[in-house]
Amino acid sequence: MNYRTDLAIELAQQLGDAVSQDYQTIQKKEDGTEIYHTRILTPEGERQFGKPAGDYITVEVVPFSDSVTDSAREAEVLARQITSLLPRPDGLVLVAGLGNLAITPDALGPKVVHGILATRHLAGEWKRVAKTDQLRPVAAIAPGVLGQTGIETSEIIACLCEKINPCCVILIDALAARSLKRLGRTVQLSNTGISPGSGAMNRRKELSRQTLGVPVVSIGVPTVADGVTVGSDLLAVEGIEDAEAARTLFAPEGQSMLVAPKEIDLLIDRASKILAMAINRALQPGLTQQQIGYFVS
Repeated sequence: MNYRTDLAIELAQQLGDAVSQDYQTIQKKEDGTEIYHTRILTPEGERQFGKPAGDYITVEVVPFSDSVTDSAREAEVLARQITSLLPRPDGLVLVAGLGNLAITPDALGPKVVHGILATRHLAGEWKRVAKTDQLRPVAAIAPGVLGQTGIETSEIIACLCEKINPCCVILIDALAARSLKRLGRTVQLSNTGISPGSGAMNRRKELSRQTLGVPVVSIGVPTVADGVTVGSDLLAVEGIEDAEAARTLFAPEGQSMLVAPKEIDLLIDRASKILAMAINRALQPGLTQQQIGYFVS
């Protein structure tokens, strides 16, 4: 039984092979943090994963809802992964937080944007105060969702790209996971773009280099799992692992349900702060975490 997931590492685990001619996954540890780099290489790999060819980096973090003691270290680890996906070390970057601020499991993107250090409008005096002459121009937006604006997110961001001509777009969105253990403790980064609403089974037009005309880096945290996944995991706890029986019991109603952890408010709040700091550090390596915290507070 194939469970729905937005995470490339879970799809790779379902496929079983760590390395093939179509895809490969490499595991490493950095500053005590587990990192999985999955690379889809061929059209056949795209078919197997249901995702475009490219790089998918999975970072396992301390549960966002449990502790903030490692937040500074994890922000630095994430910043290095973001830097590795950026097409160039300079030039204007547009950061877009996707999702609906009024729905907590979907509020990650807008909350991250709230902590982004936007610098495109700032003049030389601010650079002097910040004690750096290498301040990268950054613009940030939370475009809302189609039901709020009547405008596709892809249309808004495409128009902005045409107007301000960024060298790269960074997208942040909430995702869905197969494993309940990954909710709020996994970050996926990719250079292949994203389809807004995919985590909530409301897929909109994709945002990618093909649709926007510039490189795209996407960052997501799984905040929900569908009802079939939750029900199947609970059955497995009781020793019942018949996948087809689970489908019969929980589908189709379970597939229309999204389940979030009870501590979802705390999860979103802490995850958004760590991701914002990681993005800021990747885009402004000349500033320390303390300096960034001062300027965005």
